[in-house]
Amino acid sequence: MFDRMVGLSRGETNFIRGGIAQDLRCDGRNRLSYRSINVESGVIPQANGSARIKIGGTDVIASVKAELGRPSSSRPDHGKVSIHVDCSATATPMHQGKGGEELSSELALALQRGLLGSKSGAGAGIDLSSLCIVEGKTCWDLYIDCLVVSSDGNLLDSLGAGIKAALSDTGVPRVQVIAADASSSSDQPEIDVSDEEFLQFDTSAVPVIITLTKVGKHYIVDASAEEESQMSSAISISVNRQGHICGLTKRGGAGLDPSVIHDMISVAKHVSEQFLNKLDSEIAAAQARQEES
Repeated sequence: MFDRMVGLSRGETNFIRGGIAQDLRCDGRNRLSYRSINVESGVIPQANGSARIKIGGTDVIASVKAELGRPSSSRPDHGKVSIHVDCSATATPMHQGKGGEELSSELALALQRGLLGSKSGAGAGIDLSSLCIVEGKTCWDLYIDCLVVSSDGNLLDSLGAGIKAALSDTGVPRVQVIAADASSSSDQPEIDVSDEEFLQFDTSAVPVIITLTKVGKHYIVDASAEEESQMSSAISISVNRQGHICGLTKRGGAGLDPSVIHDMISVAKHVSEQFLNKLDSEIAAAQARQEES
């Protein structure tokens, strides 16, 4: 679904598969290691929050814009979040034309499922209740826009990390609800939005997405484009700091035994701790650099 088609010779294919089987990948990593991670914060000044993240050769930008809106009738005590993904035509040839549009839609849907959690609240991801201002009347709508600048595998995880970094940079204006005039016919409360005071968005429960890609008998994290071309199936599992599973997406034609899926979830939980620690460290360093500049 999100995989870049890469033409490889039989020798290259055998080299990739053989390395993964021996737990020594082409770039020297083992099966559960990530490539280098680099984060920049505040890359789009006009947004409420933004970040650029590079994982290996995959490069994405995420921005967050907060606007006042009205809660949905089904969830009157929650705000709303919408995610849009745009794949640059220069990222890879498959991103051009209709292929890029389909990929963008698939990625946005997977991110919605993985980062927002279930509607029942079990394993919740982004806390939508914190975006409610007046129940049933006024809330914050967060518009998250992502741009894929360069793609070299593991696109979904990179976008999820970029969104988490952008939310960590997001300041939502402080608001004051002014008592409505009893004689007013409007059912909308009057809201005073501060231009100077901002509340930092709480990202403590925002998950990361860990994709385990199955190649041969083994599965790996942070697959490169060449490794993704050899996959039989993959599972993307979103996990937050508390170890809660917020979403799960499977792709690829090959089926997986339930016991294998259970093991992959356990591995994803373990890997997520290391990835979150590294990501949080990079986000903190990026914010420190931003404050110094």
